[in-house]
Amino acid sequence: MILPKKLRLLLFLASQIAVFALLFHLYDSSLPRKEEPRPVHVLILSSWRSGSSLVGQLFGQHPDVFYLMEPAWHVWMSFTQSTAWKLHMAVRDLLRSVFLCDMSVFDAYLNPGPRKQSILFHWEHSRALCSPPACNIFPRNNITYHAHCKLLCHQQPFKGVEEACRSYSHVVLKEVRFFNLQTLYPLLMDPLLNLHVVQLVRDPRAVFRSREHTTAELMTDSRIVLGPLWETLKEGDRPYHTMQIICQSQLEIFKAIQFLPEALRQRFLLVRYEDLVRRPLAQTSRMYQYVGLEFLPYLQQWVHNTTRGKGVGQHAFHTNARNALNVSQAWRWSLPYEKVSRLQEVCGDFMDLMGYFHVRSQKEQNDLSLDLLSSWRPLEQVL
Repeated sequence: MILPKKLRLLLFLASQIAVFALLFHLYDSSLPRKEEPRPVHVLILSSWRSGSSLVGQLFGQHPDVFYLMEPAWHVWMSFTQSTAWKLHMAVRDLLRSVFLCDMSVFDAYLNPGPRKQSILFHWEHSRALCSPPACNIFPRNNITYHAHCKLLCHQQPFKGVEEACRSYSHVVLKEVRFFNLQTLYPLLMDPLLNLHVVQLVRDPRAVFRSREHTTAELMTDSRIVLGPLWETLKEGDRPYHTMQIICQSQLEIFKAIQFLPEALRQRFLLVRYEDLVRRPLAQTSRMYQYVGLEFLPYLQQWVHNTTRGKGVGQHAFHTNARNALNVSQAWRWSLPYEKVSRLQEVCGDFMDLMGYFHVRSQKEQNDLSLDLLSSWRPLEQVL
């Protein structure tokens, strides 16, 4: 059948338009596009009484950061008869959801019904939950103080947590409930996450001294760490066995990092608390640079003030202004040498690798002219 001339012309023009549209689509799709910046996810990986609350605040006060302190507390407090190792996967999965700002994950660990954001563990230490859109009391670029936030923002609805999280370029979580690196592998490999890990360590003798002052507050956590050992150990032996588990796990995490591919090793930054309190501005700048944050002038002033105050830091989770350098040395005049000696035995390998020198007598321990911190060079680099 022969088509009329006009119809053939129309079909020809239509085919040419279709070819042109296809070519234009292929050309347009080949052009480089400006991608939306991916959120940066930061995990502060540490242990109890290691200075992690301070490091959390160093990140949390930044106006580009959404910060939560120990969200996995809710997992542990829901399964107090379990062990740290059995809870690892639940902790990891909760952190993944929080990194992606999906706060429905807390449904499994909170009572049903209407909730306020104040139901989250130490929510008031998050500047982001004291600022818009979570709470309109304090501007986003202001330093906030937990006491003020707790008083003025505790009635805000829980839905504001997720809304706030999605409005920041960086999501930072501080966690003390991981005891091996393998649990974190799925987070490191997850294409939806842009994970960076700050591994914070501290002299075990200082950690032990601080734990002695917060024994009651850490009782449930210690039971979970020790698991079945809790019932078999004498009360006086439990703190040393707990420290042994903590030191060994931090040692194994550090060693495991060395066997990761280079691209993954660069996702880890090791920080010693003692280096931080000796050079707070330089070390904070180092951490900010690692995750792509600008060290703003008002934050520099705040960091100086909060690490050079007069407080001694007795409360388990507060980071009021204190002389952090003096606090880091307090174990040297407050712990008897017998305890220090035993602790050096159970944590000796960790101390040697991290550059913490042993003391051999009470005299050496009390001699503050002896520097017990090595200038270990690998600590100055991303692993």
